[in-house]
Amino acid sequence: MTETNQSNKAALDDQSHRRWNPLLDEWVLVSPHRAKRPWQGQQEAPATDVPPSYDASCYLCAGNKRITGDINPAYQGTFVFDNDFPALQDNAVELDVPDDSLLVARSVQGAARVICFSPDHSKSLPQLSEAALVGVIDTWVTQLLELGAQYEWVQIFENKGAVMGCSNPHPHGQVWAQDQLPTEAAKIDANLARYQHEHERNLLLDYAEKEIALGERVVEQNDHWVVVVPFWACWPFETLLLPRMPVTHLDQLNVEQKASLAQILKRFLTRYDNLFQCSFPYSMGWRGRAFNNQDQSHWQLHASFFPPLLRSASVKKFMVGYEMLAEAQRDITPEQAAERLRACSTTHFLSE
Repeated sequence: MTETNQSNKAALDDQSHRRWNPLLDEWVLVSPHRAKRPWQGQQEAPATDVPPSYDASCYLCAGNKRITGDINPAYQGTFVFDNDFPALQDNAVELDVPDDSLLVARSVQGAARVICFSPDHSKSLPQLSEAALVGVIDTWVTQLLELGAQYEWVQIFENKGAVMGCSNPHPHGQVWAQDQLPTEAAKIDANLARYQHEHERNLLLDYAEKEIALGERVVEQNDHWVVVVPFWACWPFETLLLPRMPVTHLDQLNVEQKASLAQILKRFLTRYDNLFQCSFPYSMGWRGRAFNNQDQSHWQLHASFFPPLLRSASVKKFMVGYEMLAEAQRDITPEQAAERLRACSTTHFLSE
């Protein structure tokens, strides 16, 4: 490293600066010195209790009755059902709203489903076997293709933990689909297309290669995938999971690539849990090509993980004030976060 680069790195490690997110064309304020300030604010209840493998009061456990009266089957792997309280509906009526430059509304059609990862009430994704994780990936693919045949955008995601608003502790994710691109997807679509037009290359493939070459923000990698704390991360221990090969969505993965994905998911999500010795909360989601008749060659599959914890299992990062009114801000650098995650074991603390 040259003297100039060392000087720049020292400044990035200890001085306020802004970093650009090319996916969203937005900036984030980085304030690494603020991590030293004392904390007398809210303390969350850490998710350190070990739940039972079966909970008779859980609406998602196998064989139990849901709030609607429906009985869950005695499922052995994943279980998918239409959300009992869907945010998107497939029977929405066309809105009759007069044209107005400031008061604009449009109807939206869609679907919302729940994906139980396994019948075991006590095991989140990093605690499942790699074979069970491949089963989850296969379920994601099935839902993607089924809903993509009808809707333009399919969003696979998981809200893990009460601190992230999860309303049921049984490990599960969701898939929502709608007939038009949502806001974040539209931003990413435009920026990926612009980069490909200007450089004749894929933005996220270029980014993955650059991060692997540098190494300082890489948390985990194997032959097909890499996990990094992105250069532009907003959340303290935010990560970005990227394929190292061209792939526009999950349905294009072969058997070997799915097995490799299961392996890296288990390893880096275990690092998450081990960081603060708790069931690490986050919101995550997969983003890939839209399902329409337009050119989607600029797309590259990726998954983002947004965990809120900052200092411990009980202290979270709040996106308030400046973040809501001006721009996102973080208190430790992405490089520091990646270093701390790399230092964590890939053997889950509950199995040691």
